[in-house]
Amino acid sequence: MTDTHASLVGLRFSKGHGTGNDFVLVADPDGDHQISPEQVAYLCDRRRGIGGDGLIRAVRSKHLPEGQAVLAGNPDAEWFMDYRNGDGSLSEMCGNGVRVFVHFLIEQGLVVLHPGSELVIGTRGGVKVVARTEHGYRVDMGPWAFIFPESVAERGMDSLVDAAGLAVTRPALSVDMGNPHTVVALADADELAGTNLNEAPVVSPVPPHGTNVEFAVPAEPLVTDDVGHISMRVHERGVGETLSCGTGACAAAVATRFWAGSDAPDTWQVTVPGGTVGVRFFPGPDGREHVELSGPAVIVADGVLSPLFE
Repeated sequence: MTDTHASLVGLRFSKGHGTGNDFVLVADPDGDHQISPEQVAYLCDRRRGIGGDGLIRAVRSKHLPEGQAVLAGNPDAEWFMDYRNGDGSLSEMCGNGVRVFVHFLIEQGLVVLHPGSELVIGTRGGVKVVARTEHGYRVDMGPWAFIFPESVAERGMDSLVDAAGLAVTRPALSVDMGNPHTVVALADADELAGTNLNEAPVVSPVPPHGTNVEFAVPAEPLVTDDVGHISMRVHERGVGETLSCGTGACAAAVATRFWAGSDAPDTWQVTVPGGTVGVRFFPGPDGREHVELSGPAVIVADGVLSPLFE
């Protein structure tokens, strides 16, 4: 066993998911466990490790420089979601992950949150306010923005995307949801199923920090009972295709709503391979339009890493 992996022996962990977007979760209230990118990749390996789209470390904000910066602006953000992609790289935020993170805090006895109550969470994508509901959690994801607004204003799109399985290059919109997304509209379910996301799509121009790429198909009809409906698949930075992406679902709703015009609704249902999440647009307290994400969160297992895990 290498020294790198030996330091993880005895580490307690949980495994959880939100609509199939799965995570290894570690409770580290006092910031004692410095998990390296190599260790994250090892733990998230689906054959040699526990397996997950990413790793979430629950640490009190005061023990991280990023968390201290969050506390300076919002002293209620006691807990920080230290999120890493499955390859070990840092990520700003994960919409499914933040729901699972809060559920993990509750299951570990680190917070008490009754249905209808809210919890303020620090992330690298800013402060997120999470409310517990009867069947899951809803998250104020904060304001959205186009990454290349000048291009959108001029052409109604800002980038081009090539993906395996699509015969021609497709126009797209890049959306900042606290992390970067590029959304492509496809014609129908057959195109969505035929897109090969084992290979990373090529985006031009690519946002400065890379991008997650969503392929979305609007329902026919698009709107039923004042609710818009989309089906979506996603290729995530540092991971590959995942069964779900919460911030990606929000970005897909942003783009589809923009394409649909001024009469498009503010409430959306986004179906991903792992289930369905809700997206709602509303006026935020900062005067900007915010996006709310809602959906389930599940903890499926708890464990301890053994000396034989390598």
